[in-house]
Amino acid sequence: MSPRKSGSKPARELSPEQAAAAAMVAEAKARGLLLTGPDGLLKLFTKTALNEEMTEHLGHEKNQADPDRESTNVRNGTRPKRPSPGGGSARLVG
Repeated sequence: MSPRKSGSKPARELSPEQAAAAAMVAEAKARGLLLTGPDGLLKLFTKTALNEEMTEHLGHEKNQADPDRESTNVRNGTRPKRPSPGGGSARLVG
């Protein structure tokens, strides 16, 4: 392996998203927070980001379905389904 040349390339500019992520990691380290593991920042951030994505996609907060909707079960995908495999139908609850 060849040694790295110091100062040969200018530092790459970070996108706003990369800068925000770097700042979040630096803040977590400064506070002594875990970055990985079951209670780590990565898991909590991923869960929060996925919930925000679902909210944006569906157009409402979790457990806040339209009032005229029969079921409040709108985000986890479990509702009765009736596939028709050829000759008849069967009810599945999933």
